[in-house]
Amino acid sequence: MTVKIFIKRKVSANNILELTVLLKQLRSLTLSQSGYIYGETLRRVDAKDECMVISTWRSLKDWNEWLHNEQRIKIQNEIDALLGEKTDYSVYEV
Repeated sequence: MTVKIFIKRKVSANNILELTVLLKQLRSLTLSQSGYIYGETLRRVDAKDECMVISTWRSLKDWNEWLHNEQRIKIQNEIDALLGEKTDYSVYEV
């Protein structure tokens, strides 16, 4: 069953450039991950420091394999350190 992953982050103007580089690295890895269908990044209109990534995966198994990918974890840890908080993930079935 297809799943959508909602990834919420708080971003300040001070770290947007560094974050953009890390997110591009993450996206590049994601594109070659089995089961990845597509993703989009949204910026909240009424809270400019909040962004949401919505990614679609063929199955929960595919998502979990990506979630536990060592390269992804390394980049994600850098993102969390940069932002000063853990990234929030929510998983929904389609």
